Amino acid sequence: MLDLLLVNGFAYINGRFQKVNIGISGERISYIGVDTPSASRVVDVHHNRILPGFIDPHVHFALYCGTITSRDDFIAGSKTAAYGGVTTIVDFLDPSRNAKELVETYNRRLKEAKGCNVDYHFHACIKEPSGDLKEYVLKMKELGMNTVKLFTTYSETHRRTYDEDIKKLLKLSRKYKFVVCAHIENDEMIKHDKKLTYKDLPNARSSEAETSEALKLCEMAVKTKGHLYMVHCSSGFTLEKIVNKYKQYIGKYIFIESCPQYFAFNNEVLKKDNGYLYTFAPPLRSEVERRKMCKYFDYICSIGTDHCSFNKSDKESHPLLEGHPLGVGGIETSFLVMYEMFGEKVIEKMCQNTAKIQRFKYKNGIKVKNYADLVIMSSDPQVVGKPHGVADYSIYEGMHLSNKIVGTIARGKFILKDDKFYPHKGRLVKCEMKRL
Repeated sequence: MLDLLLVNGFAYINGRFQKVNIGISGERISYIGVDTPSASRVVDVHHNRILPGFIDPHVHFALYCGTITSRDDFIAGSKTAAYGGVTTIVDFLDPSRNAKELVETYNRRLKEAKGCNVDYHFHACIKEPSGDLKEYVLKMKELGMNTVKLFTTYSETHRRTYDEDIKKLLKLSRKYKFVVCAHIENDEMIKHDKKLTYKDLPNARSSEAETSEALKLCEMAVKTKGHLYMVHCSSGFTLEKIVNKYKQYIGKYIFIESCPQYFAFNNEVLKKDNGYLYTFAPPLRSEVERRKMCKYFDYICSIGTDHCSFNKSDKESHPLLEGHPLGVGGIETSFLVMYEMFGEKVIEKMCQNTAKIQRFKYKNGIKVKNYADLVIMSSDPQVVGKPHGVADYSIYEGMHLSNKIVGTIARGKFILKDDKFYPHKGRLVKCEMKRL
């Protein structure tokens, strides 16, 4: 007998919605079909759509940002994730220089994540490497991780990794089949004038800084045949130039991630009285660039949120750019905002593609034997309100959306149903160690 049977739903399977019933036994999907096998519990989803649980590959829970720690920790952040249909998150370890430090940062972050309500995983994160890079990579894989993040900027806080080490990592990524994730901005083009305010963000961290660095690293990836994953691509100019020059390598050596905010807003919002609420790095771009992001959306491999939430007072109290907490929340509305703009094509970018890149076995869609991570979405219109985490605002507040997430199932258990949240013990997910 099944533990749970979902009936009268339209499930997204093999690229289209199909009217099927879905049976769950324990943590996994055990039946997909039109029959109604016996189950301990039957839930009628009333002809709503059933989607695979979303995977957010880019969150920052409880991140110290120099002046303040982001407001949503793993408990609160995963709660607001559940309201957004996100059943798996990938956070980051603190940057480390060598294999020994990597283990220390892993163990520390593992303790911080214990209260997470959804499944969780980590990217390794490297800075100013001082040890053997091969040793670092092998230790990372031993710990169950398949991605390492680096920064091409932030030299002022000693987080930058320089070109020679990036080339070495890309060569190693080809040999050992992992992915190099990169925050891509030209460090020499970043402006650090202490008089700059948050309104100066687009000039302080220009599109040119992103584009020039992105093209340089794409060339490195192609030459080394390594695996380069560029996080939070913000400019349509960057995306257009990558597509024009490296189209045939996208999805092979080059993977591009972006975030909902770069499709939903342009940098004119920084001029508003509350413009300080829209600050993050890289910053919002011009309307021309936003439109180009939409035009080339098909070349985006995955959608992350870069969720790093703060309160209004945190932002308002730091008007100067130096010391200003850069980051916003968004995990709760990420899918619905993107679905409003791009429809069904966003689904795989928020589930299957990320599962493949991260090598998450049994999390790549609605299939028998896969984990029962599912989202139930209705066609009820809504106006976005305050998020369900700790932070007291969202940049998406007041936005009109055509759909609503009415149920989230994590490993076979409802963690959200009819606007009520049910605490859940998320699991650490480790990567399947095989070829890309």
